Amino acid sequence: MRPSVRQAAIYELVEKRGRATVEEIAERYGASVETVRRDLNVLAEQGRVRKIHGGAVRQAGLREGRFEDRLAENTQAKREIAEKLARTVQPGESVMIDTGSTTLLCAEALARLRDLTVITNSTRIAHTIANAGNDSRAILLGGAYRVGNDQTYGAKTCAEIAEYRTDHVVLTVSALNASGAYDVSYEEAQIARAMVRNAGNLSLVVDHSKLNRTATHKVCDLTQVRHAFLNRSPDADLAAALRAAQVSIH
Repeated sequence: MRPSVRQAAIYELVEKRGRATVEEIAERYGASVETVRRDLNVLAEQGRVRKIHGGAVRQAGLREGRFEDRLAENTQAKREIAEKLARTVQPGESVMIDTGSTTLLCAEALARLRDLTVITNSTRIAHTIANAGNDSRAILLGGAYRVGNDQTYGAKTCAEIAEYRTDHVVLTVSALNASGAYDVSYEEAQIARAMVRNAGNLSLVVDHSKLNRTATHKVCDLTQVRHAFLNRSPDADLAAALRAAQVSIH
């Protein structure tokens, strides 16, 4: 078994069960104890598990709920954010946008604009844009497919992202604080990081429930962000950090 495949399997095991010992992992996947320890070191460095004596446990922190549940949370706040974002995009421009309940509502607002090119890893967002009937185009990134979130992800998705350069990159994240933007999902953080590398004009769309929180996987520093679209003013410390990073607060 290739190291990357084995590490993915170990991560899924720990996520499902909450914890696993080095010995049981070694027996389960036919690897030596030393190999498993190296795998756990890699996973811990990636923030996917937390190492303990003799094994690993599920990484603590924020956890992502079902997409439909998230779509029903703070819906009005997310719609306000979406309207603010849409006012900064012009007909004929290109937008890269990631999967999320807030970005789906942003796509609904953007669907009123003509002649957009929207590149996304979300089938829901692609469907929203493609069915607008106003000459806008949706480009769906390839890759492995995850139901529930209805998104593509993985190495193929990240590789395709690198092929594009867009007028806007729009991301939703799980947490925003003075240290940067964070996500609870390793796979979604990988997608977001790839999009950040594409971005000359990066916008974060974040409702108040995610401010001054933290999550496992860092997406970017504040200095990489151009705009923050919020439904509520940040507190003094976060506002100062955003201003110091020259982020425009909407």
